[in-house]
Formats: sequence, structure tokens, C-alpha cells
Amino acid sequence: MRKLAVGGILLAVVALIVTVGLLLREHAPGNMGVGFLQGAAVGLLALLLMVWRLSKRPDRATTFERAWSQTGDERDDAILTRALAVLGLAAFPLTSVAAVAVALGVEPSMVFALLLFAEIVVGGVAFVVINRRN
Repeated sequence: MRKLAVGGILLAVVALIVTVGLLLREHAPGNMGVGFLQGAAVGLLALLLMVWRLSKRPDRATTFERAWSQTGDERDDAILTRALAVLGLAAFPLTSVAAVAVALGVEPSMVFALLLFAEIVVGGVAFVVINRRN
């Protein structure tokens, strides 16, 4: 019954992603829909890989996989919480710099893409550093 529920939820999420992606392709400027669909596909593949690793070999799952799926212990949860706190602290100045760049006339789509990549890097580096220190 649990596998059926998880499969149903996964299918509903995929249907929602495809619907939003197709709406963006039709009505959004540029190639926003294609980028959304590609990013969603990468994210879903990463999620499925994480679920597969946790179900087949939970002893070999990484700290991030255990923390993100909430199957880890207190240490895993504390590391993720601290890394997300660092990301939250860095998000305001990063967003401020992005707003200034847009105000100065830089292409907004490029600024927002760089903002997203910068936040991903900050979160990843924070997680790795905090994990190594503990």
C-alpha cells in the first residue's frame, strides 16, 4: 500500500511539473519552459537516485541523503539545519547584490541564474564544511 501511495504521489508531481512546464513554454518569454522542464528532470532524477540509494543500501547513503530525506540521526539533522542557516544568512546579501545589478541594467535573466547558482554553491560549501568540522 505504501509503494502505491508513493507511486501515486510521484505521478501527480510529474503531471504537475509537465503541466507547468508546458504552460511556461507556451506563455512565458524566451525558453523559460524548456529550462524549467530540464531543471525539473534533473531534480527528479536526483530525488529518485537518493530514494533508490536509501532503500537499497541505507548504510552507504551520504549524510546529505539521510538528512534531506529525514531518515538520519540527530547529527545529520543538525548539519543540514546549520547549513541551511548559513544559506539563509547569505541569501539576503546575495539577493541585494542581484537587485543592484538589475537596477544598473544587467540582463535580469542572467542575474537571477547567477543568483541561483551562487545560492546553490553557498549551500553546498556550507554543508561540506559543517559536515567536515563535526
